[in-house]
Amino acid sequence: MRILWGFLSGLVFGLGLVISGMADPAKVLNFLDLAGSWDPSLAFVMGGATVTAFIGYRLVWKRSTPVLDQAFDIPKSRSIDRPLLTGAALFGIGWGIGGFCPGPAWTALPLLAPGTLIFLPAMLVGLWGGAQIKALGLLDAKGAAT
Repeated sequence: MRILWGFLSGLVFGLGLVISGMADPAKVLNFLDLAGSWDPSLAFVMGGATVTAFIGYRLVWKRSTPVLDQAFDIPKSRSIDRPLLTGAALFGIGWGIGGFCPGPAWTALPLLAPGTLIFLPAMLVGLWGGAQIKALGLLDAKGAAT
């Protein structure tokens, strides 16, 4: 049952990305192009997602446990440290260069959007490389090279 709900959630998310046009990297890149052909539609999509998440969290936090799990999986760390800022910067740079973030990139794959076949493998290599760097202990707890 949990797999079915996960699939349906992903399907709704993917359909929302396609319907809103966010599977098209040109829409994202035009949102980032403030001095050129700026397209504010991404701001409306993000605003709608923010309102939906706000309402959803208010409803979910009233429950003692999630519907499909034993406990809520809440991050324990609330610190803003070097690894968080570095990861956020790399994510943002990749998003700005490619016009994709991970969700829309996977959604655009069956649409064969230009750049998807390059972006997704590069993203997967980056995820693997980051995991290898952490596993090898090449960074200390603060994110500095050892």
